[in-house]
Amino acid sequence: MTIALALAREAGACGEVPVGAVVVREGVIVGRGFNRPIGGHDPTAHAEIMALRDASRESGNYRLPGCTLYVTLEPCAMCAGAIMHARIARVVYGARDPKTGVAGSVIDLFGEERLNHHAEVKGGVLAEACGRMLSDFFAARRQRTDIA
Repeated sequence: MTIALALAREAGACGEVPVGAVVVREGVIVGRGFNRPIGGHDPTAHAEIMALRDASRESGNYRLPGCTLYVTLEPCAMCAGAIMHARIARVVYGARDPKTGVAGSVIDLFGEERLNHHAEVKGGVLAEACGRMLSDFFAARRQRTDIA
């Protein structure tokens, strides 16, 4: 998660919402990503998607069974769908997202029995650091827009 936090800082430095993610297989990072929707003009360029794309290129397969995804913010519905399609075994996230989080905050897509893949989910890992980074980012953004 500390590497995901470093990637989140990188996103923030680029003016993106500071979210970072890594995909790990057998203790080795096989994919890295951070938010890039603004810079990439791509609404799907969330940190999780970027990390999944990187891991898929690395492994030569869009399926990533046995992997763990570490992400600094609870996944949204789009990212949860990609995580499920990639067959990620475990998702570990930092801060909860009460507005769009689908690992229990708004709904729990990972626990939905009617879906065909279920990742194990653990939330709250380094939650304070992950949440503080997001809060600081949005506070600074509000301050800039209040001045302008």
